[in-house]
Amino acid sequence: MEMVNDIAIQVGMILFTVLMFLYMNDVPRKITDKIRLRLNRANLAAKRHFVHGAQLLAQAGSPNTPSSKVLSLAKTAAEEADKALSLDPKDAASHILKALALDLQGFRTSALDSFDAALSPLAVKSLSDDERSDALIKRAQLKIGLDKAGRVDSAVADLVEAVRVGSENYRAYCLLGECYETKEMKEDATKAYQEAVRIQPDSSLARDALDRLISR
Repeated sequence: MEMVNDIAIQVGMILFTVLMFLYMNDVPRKITDKIRLRLNRANLAAKRHFVHGAQLLAQAGSPNTPSSKVLSLAKTAAEEADKALSLDPKDAASHILKALALDLQGFRTSALDSFDAALSPLAVKSLSDDERSDALIKRAQLKIGLDKAGRVDSAVADLVEAVRVGSENYRAYCLLGECYETKEMKEDATKAYQEAVRIQPDSSLARDALDRLISR
């Protein structure tokens, strides 16, 4: 028993000596710094891929770009977004970039999945309120475009949240009015179009919609 105690004491002294050596040589901080450096490098690389992808997407959407090059540019933009996400999977902006690139290629269901990822609890924290609002509006547009059962209700929920969290957005109220019209909710549609006119008084789209509703 005495021998066991002696061994335990010796092991404890060795551990204490090792820990003191690590502390005196600042090893824990050095390890932490190395980890932080690697993370910073990954973040910088992710941002480079995002910026390149955003530039490609802007080029694809430019009216000066030949139609024969649009799909190729959009595809490469989506690939750059994937590279960014492999380094920083919680970056909502990269998910949105991928969604927009996929939508431009005609892959609407996949684009919707990417918007869902951008607005998930893990990623949405990286967006400002206005950025979140804009993403919700774009997701609602996709849902409306897919024209499937139940999509309109989901789009309405997105748009209601968009106008709640973001700055006053004319486009959101117009889309909300269209959704309410589809659901035959005349009073709610009228209120939405009135808000759109208040924000953008010269809007012919919202004014025409109000005239149409009043004439019914």
